[in-house]
Amino acid sequence: MFAAAALALLVTLALTLVRASLGPTVFDRAQAANTIGTVAMLLLAVMGFLGGRPEFLDLAIVYGLLNVIGTIAVLKYFRHGDLGDPGDEQEDSPAGKEVAP
Repeated sequence: MFAAAALALLVTLALTLVRASLGPTVFDRAQAANTIGTVAMLLLAVMGFLGGRPEFLDLAIVYGLLNVIGTIAVLKYFRHGDLGDPGDEQEDSPAGKEVAP
């Protein structure tokens, strides 16, 4: 059963690589990279159970967290151009007048 799951994940990985190479925008490629990371995480967990080492699940969880953080960082970089940019901030209004949000 786990062997069939590993084979299905490898097929999914191949299809995702095609998506990454053909994606017309950078966001399509970022989504494909995130999917590759997710499939790799699942493959690591399945291979750990196939090899009789279920402690690989801890490594898969850490890899998944790194995948999510990395994807958010890359998308923020492409959207704002700088990882240190805090985003939209409200400026103080001139002459002490309040600005409605």
